[in-house]
Amino acid sequence: MNEIRLHSDPARVNVNGVEIVYDTFGESSAAPMLLIMGLGEQMIGWDEDFCTQLASHGYWVIRFDNRDVGLSTRLDEAGVPDILALFQAQTQGKPMQVPYTLHDMADDAVGLLDALDVESAHVVGISMGGMIAQEMVIHHPERVRTLTSIMSSTGNPDLPPPSNEAMSILVTPFPTDREGYIENAIHTWKILSGPGFPIEEVRIKERAGRAFDRGLSLAGTARQLAAILASGSRKERLRSVTQKTLVIHGDADPLVPVECGRDTAASIPGAELLIIEGMGHDLPLAVIPRVIEAITLHAV
Repeated sequence: MNEIRLHSDPARVNVNGVEIVYDTFGESSAAPMLLIMGLGEQMIGWDEDFCTQLASHGYWVIRFDNRDVGLSTRLDEAGVPDILALFQAQTQGKPMQVPYTLHDMADDAVGLLDALDVESAHVVGISMGGMIAQEMVIHHPERVRTLTSIMSSTGNPDLPPPSNEAMSILVTPFPTDREGYIENAIHTWKILSGPGFPIEEVRIKERAGRAFDRGLSLAGTARQLAAILASGSRKERLRSVTQKTLVIHGDADPLVPVECGRDTAASIPGAELLIIEGMGHDLPLAVIPRVIEAITLHAV
């Protein structure tokens, strides 16, 4: 397969009351593939080489900053949610008041497809992005050709929680100076990475530096986490999904335990499940060829 390096400049579109920043890889005449990133992560979390390789398999790859992260709209007027109080409310089954939900974020993604004149796309979501992708296929099934949910969850409250160390990442503010942020990123990925693959410190530092330079929002990450907590379970609604679905998960994920991936696959009729041994809550370079092969065999 010839490698395609066509990479657009970042652009902005107004959708669903917010401004979304995106870029693309490959030819716009190819089959669209929408990549949705996870909690607090910017679109550059999808490595350019990863996107280029997908494009070389015949896709028009679209990645974007979710609302409240990167260069997309930040809803700072909504304030900073009390995450510990929201965790407590979730445990007690109490209603939560939050600025927006994952459904709203799925509507953002659909709005981006509208702006690009894309009727439907292969949708790939990682972590929170997988949850958003699930909301897309539930509420906008005609816009999703195939679904790939990576290291994500149905939101089923009966599933195992994160490990204590992984939970600490969610509730501890990250440093706001560049050096501190980069060092904290190394600490974070040492916790989240699985035992089957070495820690890629050079790659982590480079990505963290780029993310810092594009712009961070501690409050925005908190609002995204609030959206996850308030959105509840998708398990029963996923039973009506008819789109071809692939679920990918690491068996050593400390943040979203592997049982969450198994539950996702069990909830969607006919879903295929790929468990990667030794992988945590990340996509190390060594597994990317396998993940790309799985996605491209699936998204047809």
